[in-house]
Amino acid sequence: MYAFPSPERPGWLVLVMNTLPFAPVDGRFSDGLVYRFRLRLADIDPAGRRVVTLESPEWVFDCVFDAGFLDGAQQGRLTRPDGEETAFVVGDVPTGDDGSAVRVFAGPRWDPFIMDAPAGLRTIAEQRLSFTDPGSIFLDGKNVLALVVELDCAALLGRTGPVAVVAETRTRGTLSVRIERVGRPEVKNLLLGPKQFDQVNRDLEIRDLYNMEDAFHLGTSYVGAYRARLNANLAFWDGLDGIVQWPLDPSGAHPLTELVLADYLVVDPSQPYAEHGSFLEIERAVLSGTAPRTCGGRALNDDVIDALYTFWINAGSGPPVSDGVDAASRPASTVFPYLAAPNPDPPAPPEHL
Repeated sequence: MYAFPSPERPGWLVLVMNTLPFAPVDGRFSDGLVYRFRLRLADIDPAGRRVVTLESPEWVFDCVFDAGFLDGAQQGRLTRPDGEETAFVVGDVPTGDDGSAVRVFAGPRWDPFIMDAPAGLRTIAEQRLSFTDPGSIFLDGKNVLALVVELDCAALLGRTGPVAVVAETRTRGTLSVRIERVGRPEVKNLLLGPKQFDQVNRDLEIRDLYNMEDAFHLGTSYVGAYRARLNANLAFWDGLDGIVQWPLDPSGAHPLTELVLADYLVVDPSQPYAEHGSFLEIERAVLSGTAPRTCGGRALNDDVIDALYTFWINAGSGPPVSDGVDAASRPASTVFPYLAAPNPDPPAPPEHL
């Protein structure tokens, strides 16, 4: 998921949800899913060193897709918080300004995720920094199914200030089950996935349980297990350079665990669009007791993995930690729908992911 102020329209917010890694160039969306964005007010409190999400209001944007095709194209519908619907055609890019408070794109696009994933997994397995320079972006050249929703904050939210954003996929029908949800990148794979450092729940695969949780309301049944896993794995990342920047408290709690559990992007669409430095800037500012200076959120060209490694390993007080990749070979643009056109001849997915 990505959330950032519109580069084209001040006061508008862009939400991006990418699904189905290794999507074919003619890929289409599931008619059995609801693709959902949830937004809540974010109260930034530097003095208290925290970001609080308010219970009400909550704005929900739901996208669903038809099973069949009309004139060879799949149809989709976005339902706004006010109940109004916007119809669109998969693959079509809206042009001009029709006066609507929202515009939507859905279709295959070049995967923008900047990460040397195998190097990250080697680092965990070998328990040492295993990055090379240069590295290789595992998903570069692959496609995803991208859903892009751009909205007029004043018209649809009644404000343009900071919001917390979560993306979800849910089953569509009478029984709605949350399949996956995401706020910040790689919380599940890099922070909840590794089991070997967790002495409390070492045999528990925790990610599917975590996916089923409401990001704004973690249940009580497994929150202790999430905390134990995060305390252990955050301490692992912190120790990779041999210097402890995030000492555990007497109970064994890591200083970043509660921040990670508040797993949503915080973005301020009243601020100008920014790349390369805005990701995690609001959270870092709040932790230090200072006022944020940027829009926060996550832009498509942000090298968020380097930002996360640096934050986890040396708290930003040492040299940047890089996995050897810093830009996609086809960067995103500043023109809607922002993501690069799909690769017409993408590589085949590996047999084992």
